[in-house]
Amino acid sequence: MSEGPPAGPKGWAEIAEEARRRIYVRDWAPGQVIPSEEALAVEFGVARATVNRALRALAEEGWVERRRRAGTRVAERPVRRATFSIPLIRDEVEQLGRGYRYAMQSCEEVDTPGEIATRLAMQGEPRVLRITALHRGDGWAYAWEERWINPGVVPEARGVDWRIESPNEWLLAQVPYTEVAVSVGAEAASEEVAGAFLCEPGTPLLSLERTTWSGQWGVTFVRLSYAPGHRMWSRM
Repeated sequence: MSEGPPAGPKGWAEIAEEARRRIYVRDWAPGQVIPSEEALAVEFGVARATVNRALRALAEEGWVERRRRAGTRVAERPVRRATFSIPLIRDEVEQLGRGYRYAMQSCEEVDTPGEIATRLAMQGEPRVLRITALHRGDGWAYAWEERWINPGVVPEARGVDWRIESPNEWLLAQVPYTEVAVSVGAEAASEEVAGAFLCEPGTPLLSLERTTWSGQWGVTFVRLSYAPGHRMWSRM
């Protein structure tokens, strides 16, 4: 049986940790409906909203399943879900023990292409900011960046000197995001990208495409092309 939480007020993270423990030791068995938010709020001495936040975190991690009017049930087969964070390319390069250098290649405000208007939901914004840049490690080309920024959502982007500021770093520091869509695949190198990597046009390159949202508004779409032979690793 559970010994119960220690006395004293709790934050949502502590409640979530206690819930994980109960699931792990089978105090709350797979498929079991756990106590209601109201009951847990009384048990932990917190507001119901605090319990709700803890249970949302558990649901996002795959520990529980939440159904309206049916309560919260321990997952029959808990699934480990990978968490995603947007890395700084500078950090990726430096973690390899290389010296990082950023170089803008081009920056222009252009009519919004149809593909970008769709990706960023920019139907009411006729212009978009397009930036290309090369990221290097110890002088070697590491990643080519083609970036589109929605100036209707981030108007201050028009005043940034992108010769100095990396869009990857500036956006992460200045613009909070609520949702990210990512796709990874192989793309044939264009002449522009092939020139950066000193490879033949058409060479298959690892490509990562990422769309970032702030609420219902698309902030930025970026396509990162990596040097031939690049690998990505993940631990879960």
